[in-house]
Amino acid sequence: MKTLSARWQSTTFGTLGVVGFSLTLPATRQAVTELDPTFVGLGRAIVAALIAGIALAIFHAPRPVGMQWLRLIGVSIGVVIGFPLLSTWAMTTVPAAHGAVVVGLLPLSTALFGAWLANERPRLLFWASTLAGSMTIAFFSLSSSGGSFQTGDVLLLGAVIAAGFGYAEGARLSRELGAWQTISWALVISAPILLFPTLEFMPDNIASAGWQSLCGFAYVSAISMFFAFVVWYKGLALGGIARIGQLQLLQPFLTIAAAAMLLHEHVSWAEMLAALIVIICVLIGRRAGAMPNNTANTTLQRDAPQAARP
Repeated sequence: MKTLSARWQSTTFGTLGVVGFSLTLPATRQAVTELDPTFVGLGRAIVAALIAGIALAIFHAPRPVGMQWLRLIGVSIGVVIGFPLLSTWAMTTVPAAHGAVVVGLLPLSTALFGAWLANERPRLLFWASTLAGSMTIAFFSLSSSGGSFQTGDVLLLGAVIAAGFGYAEGARLSRELGAWQTISWALVISAPILLFPTLEFMPDNIASAGWQSLCGFAYVSAISMFFAFVVWYKGLALGGIARIGQLQLLQPFLTIAAAAMLLHEHVSWAEMLAALIVIICVLIGRRAGAMPNNTANTTLQRDAPQAARP
């Protein structure tokens, strides 16, 4: 019963994280219409670090020890600096819907790093379904851009690699520190390094920027950079990096839907067909995945008391 409960909780947390991340590219594209892309890519971490610092202080979170600090630096490089900066630059060259498809390679990247860092060994059927979903996404990306990768595709591929590493290492640390504590410490230790370049690229007319750009920046700062990570890392820690990470295959199509509604980007039948194929791959892969050994209950026990504090 505990295993079943942890499985449902991990899926719920993972799904909430994916939903939160799915609006990142549309919000980023909206933000860079009037704000400098480097400012958006780095400044979001500064805002999120303020939220994280307050949370760490209020809940008196214990400090990491020993090698945990070094591993937090790795998480920071992957998801606080690497993915935000590269994906923001990419959004100046490709539409959000196109970028969403390339970012759909994240489950494969996350699973590979999970196998390397966390010694997870998913079944062959899992790898087959993940590879099929990833190939569907790659084929769609190439066919929609005339058979060749664009500069934005290269930037997004770099972002996918950075995020895959940050997700896997962050999930491992979440089993030791707790989910929200992991992303909070990663943000806080990055803030001093990112503060100067953020101020350097901050537009002089930021106060006069349109509300759409400011709302986009606020979303990627508070939701994409903090709150979505809290539930995402908890889901990965509870359910396994590879199994829960495969939920990201749904993210491109949630992003495409958001881009159509918020940015009025065109959604083709090819995108809808690709979405159906990927959803089938997700369902197959989830049946083949496995829970990590003796980690789910530990993570639940670590996070629960702190979340219950007033």
